[in-house]
Amino acid sequence: MSQIIERIVLFKVKDDVDSVKIDAMLNGLNSLATIDQVLYLSAAPIHRLRSSSAFTHVFHSRYRSKEDLSAYAAHPDHLRVVEENMPIWEDRMTVDWIPHDVPGILKPHAGSVAKVTLLKVKENVTDEARKEIVEVIKEKSQGTDEISVGENFSPARAKGFSIGSVVHFKDIGEVEAHEELVKEKVGGYVEDTIVVEFVVPPS
Repeated sequence: MSQIIERIVLFKVKDDVDSVKIDAMLNGLNSLATIDQVLYLSAAPIHRLRSSSAFTHVFHSRYRSKEDLSAYAAHPDHLRVVEENMPIWEDRMTVDWIPHDVPGILKPHAGSVAKVTLLKVKENVTDEARKEIVEVIKEKSQGTDEISVGENFSPARAKGFSIGSVVHFKDIGEVEAHEELVKEKVGGYVEDTIVVEFVVPPS
């Protein structure tokens, strides 16, 4: 496959929502994997979050094209699940990108750990510097064919975050051994960072 579309959605569930409603939300989101246009989809609680925001859950999905993403977004099942869960969401954001290289495994294994990094780049940063940031992320993720990184093409709901990446690891221990983004290389370009880790649920 020469191209895929990545979508990351972060949710903040309201503090007073009980676990039954949260489980129903996750079941509803994960049920959307059966929609024809979806290549891969998983929704899960966040295991570890490094951000000034207080997101609680993450949704990761993949599509073959922007057209498939649009068809998914307009699908009645997707619209129904969103409408059912809107009352329990305090906040959410979405980042979409086309990876520079298609990941080796399109459907990550249940029990593996995903690490999502979202970057808000400063306004005066050039296109050349953006490309450098992407290359640094790829460089720091060498040793795995599971790196996906690219520039966001859906700015309306991204809260200013313009570069996204996701890397999958076998387990939490492997994540902890993974080198962090080298701040001295790209720190001058970046205004804010969100790092999310979550365990891929059973399909």
